[in-house]
Amino acid sequence: MKDLVSRRDFLKTTGSVAAASALTAASIPSVHAAGGDTVQVALVGCGGRGTGAASDALSTKGGDVKLVAVADVLQNRMNSSFKQLAGEFKDQVKVPEENKFLGFDAYKKAIDTLGKGDVVILTTPPAFRWVMFKYAIEKGVNVFMEKPVTVDGPSSRKMLELNEEAKKKDIKVGVGLMVRHCKGRQQLFDRIKGGEIGDITAMRAYRIHPPVGSAFSTRKPEKESELIYQVKRFHSFLWASGGLFSDFYIHQIDECCWMKDAWPVKAEALGGRHFRGDNIDQNFDNYSVEYTFGDGTKFFYYGRHMVGTPSRFFSGVHGTKGSAIVSASGHTPGKVKTFKDHNMKEEIWAFPQPEPNPYRVEWQDLLDAIRDNKPYNEVERGVKA
Repeated sequence: MKDLVSRRDFLKTTGSVAAASALTAASIPSVHAAGGDTVQVALVGCGGRGTGAASDALSTKGGDVKLVAVADVLQNRMNSSFKQLAGEFKDQVKVPEENKFLGFDAYKKAIDTLGKGDVVILTTPPAFRWVMFKYAIEKGVNVFMEKPVTVDGPSSRKMLELNEEAKKKDIKVGVGLMVRHCKGRQQLFDRIKGGEIGDITAMRAYRIHPPVGSAFSTRKPEKESELIYQVKRFHSFLWASGGLFSDFYIHQIDECCWMKDAWPVKAEALGGRHFRGDNIDQNFDNYSVEYTFGDGTKFFYYGRHMVGTPSRFFSGVHGTKGSAIVSASGHTPGKVKTFKDHNMKEEIWAFPQPEPNPYRVEWQDLLDAIRDNKPYNEVERGVKA
């Protein structure tokens, strides 16, 4: 089976994008979300995150949602995603064979199947995010994009510039920082702002576990193209993902900055890598960062990804009158709590369990905004996080 796209085809495609040329648009359906009509969804990037995002979209309430197109650069990945979604949502997956698009320009063809009020899911490696966002804006299509939304300073500035155009067109944009949609953490933020644990004096977060995703990579198979190999294993390459630091740590950095209600003005970091044989990825094994806010408050982040070492996942806040758990052991459930002490023993409050799933809540919030035609744009926060 030929499921690869050559480097020459890729350069040809990206060159045309840089020249701002556009494909002739396919006929756009006249279905709109306004008034509770069907919201059509196209999935661009059919890996685990994309398939999960599509599943969350199809699980929302308040109106009909249908998946009408899928796109990827890998045939087997697209086939697997479609099979899973069609099995789970038989009546909502309406993707004819002609709406299964393969290649580096497939995102355009998928977006061209949508109309005003519809949503494209962008879950490819983030290196391609701004290019696809630009086309969605040109077509007036709403967007859900996975985090991270950029990989470096230049792409961050590009994304912010494009977002000004999105706001002018009132395009709704969701970003996959689902923790901000967590009901427990929303209440925790209100309690911290209300002074329950006093003024914040320090924050700390840990993500320590064996390697996950495609963070560690050995040399590519001899017969596979270099480009496709790096796209498939994008966590390993800084140009494609920003590396594991950007991709894995973004949620905890975002949630702690949220609790502080500010972004840091300074960061000082250490990192290192132990011998890993013939691994060729660009990631360190461990990272530690001291973030400083404008008022001098510190936030300490610790990350480690090594085989055979203890695991820990936690985010916490310390204040002049107590402390709080932001993430107890994972993104969901958060199991947020506040305490009178800093050993986190004398509990003040805890959000009741079970918690609503924030991955589903973020999609409900986005589609509600589309149907009610309310402003909804998370790009700037996604870039800053």
